[in-house]
Parts: sequence; C-alpha cells; structure tokens
Amino acid sequence: MMNFLVKTVANAGALAVAVWLLDKITLEGGGTGRKTATLILVAVIFGLVNLLVKPFVQILTLPLFILTLGLFTLVVNALMLLLTSWLADKLDLSFHVEGFWTAVLGGLIVSVVSWALNMVLPDKD
Repeated sequence: MMNFLVKTVANAGALAVAVWLLDKITLEGGGTGRKTATLILVAVIFGLVNLLVKPFVQILTLPLFILTLGLFTLVVNALMLLLTSWLADKLDLSFHVEGFWTAVLGGLIVSVVSWALNMVLPDKD
C-alpha cells in the first residue's frame, strides 16, 4: 500500500511539473487545495491507466518497439496521457491535454520527473 501511495505522489508531482512547463496541459479549478486534490485524482487515474491499459498496448505494438529501438515508448506514453485526459474529462476533473505533440512532450516530462521522484522518495511496502 505504501508503494502505491509513493508512486501516486510521484505521478502527481510529475503531472504538476508538466502542467507548469507546458501551456497546453491545463489544470483549472478553484484554489490550491482543489487543484491539489484534482492532481492527486488525475495521478490515480494515470497510474491505473498505466497499470491496466499500457501492457496491452505495448504487447500489440511490440514490432514497433523493436523497429524503433524503443523510441515508440514516447508514443505509447503520449497515448496514455491522452487517455488520462479523456477519462478526467469524463469524470469532470479539470485536467486537459491539448494535442498529440503536447502529449508526447508531456509524457516525456512525466516519465523523467516521475523516475527522478521515485529515486528520491522511499520505497517501502
């Protein structure tokens, strides 16, 4: 359970950095508390999308991973971020990613920041 919480906090931090750096990834809403709660909910959705959907997409696109020497991971990460944005919209959360190329750059930012935060945060179960 602690591992899930740590990964959710890391995802929320990484998504916050992406929102801060990219104008076309938006997080709207009231005050700081509401934005933080929305960001944590979006991080949970993002974690679930990566847990449930991403493995199937990776298996289906395995030839493209091999052909591009793993660079296709950027496209898959972008698709997962766009799916998270779509699900957040359906759940009336104020998180939105505008466009595929923004999602590619956002996915790269989220991956790097999440990796760095997971290196720093404790990883105990």
